[in-house]
Amino acid sequence: MSPVLAGVLQVLALVAALALVYRPLGDYLAAVYSSTRHLRVEKWIYRSIGANPSAEMRWPAYLRSVLAFSMAGVLFLYLLQRIQDVLPLSLGFTSISPHQSFNTAASFVANTNWQSYSGEQSMGHLVQTGGLAVQNFVSAAVGMAVAIALVRGFARTRTGDLGNFWADLVRGLIRVLIPMAIIGAIVLVACGAIQNFSGIHELGQFNGGSQHINGGAVASQEVIKELGTNGGGYFNANSAHPFENPNGLSNLFEIFLILVIPFSLTRTFGTMVGNARQGYAILGTMGLIWIGFVSLMMWTEFHHGGAALQEAGGAMEGKETRFGIGASALFSVSTTLTSTGAVNSFHSSNTGFGGGLDLLGMMLGEIAPGGVGSGLYGMLIMAVIAVFIAGLMVGRTPEYLGKKIGTREIKLAACYILITPALVLGFTALSMGLSTPPDSMLNVAENSVHGSGAHGFSEVLYAFTSGANNNGSAFGGLNANTQWYNTTIGLAMLLGRFLPMVFVLALAGSLAEQQGVPKTAGTLRTEKPLFAGLLVGAILIITGLTYFPALALGPMAEGLA
Repeated sequence: MSPVLAGVLQVLALVAALALVYRPLGDYLAAVYSSTRHLRVEKWIYRSIGANPSAEMRWPAYLRSVLAFSMAGVLFLYLLQRIQDVLPLSLGFTSISPHQSFNTAASFVANTNWQSYSGEQSMGHLVQTGGLAVQNFVSAAVGMAVAIALVRGFARTRTGDLGNFWADLVRGLIRVLIPMAIIGAIVLVACGAIQNFSGIHELGQFNGGSQHINGGAVASQEVIKELGTNGGGYFNANSAHPFENPNGLSNLFEIFLILVIPFSLTRTFGTMVGNARQGYAILGTMGLIWIGFVSLMMWTEFHHGGAALQEAGGAMEGKETRFGIGASALFSVSTTLTSTGAVNSFHSSNTGFGGGLDLLGMMLGEIAPGGVGSGLYGMLIMAVIAVFIAGLMVGRTPEYLGKKIGTREIKLAACYILITPALVLGFTALSMGLSTPPDSMLNVAENSVHGSGAHGFSEVLYAFTSGANNNGSAFGGLNANTQWYNTTIGLAMLLGRFLPMVFVLALAGSLAEQQGVPKTAGTLRTEKPLFAGLLVGAILIITGLTYFPALALGPMAEGLA
């Protein structure tokens, strides 16, 4: 079987698996977040934290709860890393430096999982499982809760209530993420992923010498890092490591985990607003962008010019031979079009255009299908923008799902789409322009950027694009473990995660307060393929106008060269 055909068959198998679970999982998620019944274990949790799950919250109260919970997570994870040397199961590792502890705490709480360290050489079992893995669960649940709050904003009328954050958080954990993660971990263990608390082992090598390998609760952390679109890795090699991703079957299953909740949430959206076709329109938009990126990535990695690449059958540099180009391209696109950041190949070794596709996927806002929760609310924000553009073209007040898109709503949507590019381009420009004495830790050019020319610029652009969009993958040539990058990328991750949530929840509150307007002959049919096409066009044009100069200086220049 040719490698190209093998890649196509994997795409078809993945699409079939996602289609099989789309409706039942989407309807189940809608039932979870619409239920008025509380499980016994949930009641215990509510009592322990002093929360009233039946009390409705307006958007300021919902936002305060999100921020307070997340800030507590940052402080706890920071402290856990700083005292690692005195904790049990530390494997003899020392405490993490202050700036790297801040970066890692911000990363995992922001659902980014950017790592400026090697997991197997820095973090003990307790920090990995009691700190990082826990944040994998709760940060994903926070994203889902915010998305559901926005959906309620569209579904409800003449009320500012968006539900209860604590109830949404706990239900997302107890009824969705934990059960699915248990099943997924069993599947990964059956595929060959490890799950233990063993210490560090010294193993001999075929060519002499030895290496040190430690075990860990890898399968359980691997499944939630993919299922919650977190990213990161127990080991520095991430999902290219055989302990995390042993074979082709586990690789395809991990891609399925990355995509299953974000795609299924479109069904949840359609069910909760009472119009399944609206969910299908959003699904079609996401799916069209995803399949387009997969096709382009496979084309550029299989058919890129050059004698060495043609002899190898494609761009095999930086890719695992047990996965090949097709599975690596599929993983690469899926992880950068979602806020996951897990990698099974070296993105920095992709062709120039391939690396550009990874960058562009994140720059779209990771909305195809995007992260758990964040993909849905990001796409709905773009739908509001698309409706507004359509209204301008025909001279009619824009409406979406029976809600008028007025001045307040469009300002909030505009702020949402502007904040991330401002962070990405601002921090990239500052980093590239920073000039300090050669022996300074802040000297970006001397101490961090290893690539030259366009590729060196792409390393920095990729880092801040990944951080601000809560992705977490990286171009491997960048040494990000410096005071400058740990601090600035940490700030980009926190601001890129929580500032957009401010605008999302404010928009949800504004929509929920409105009285619904009836459909008329002039109402834009947002459930039709025409609107899906308009939405795709709006996404690509807005992203292109925002990022084209930066992309031209980096991956486009490298690809054309």
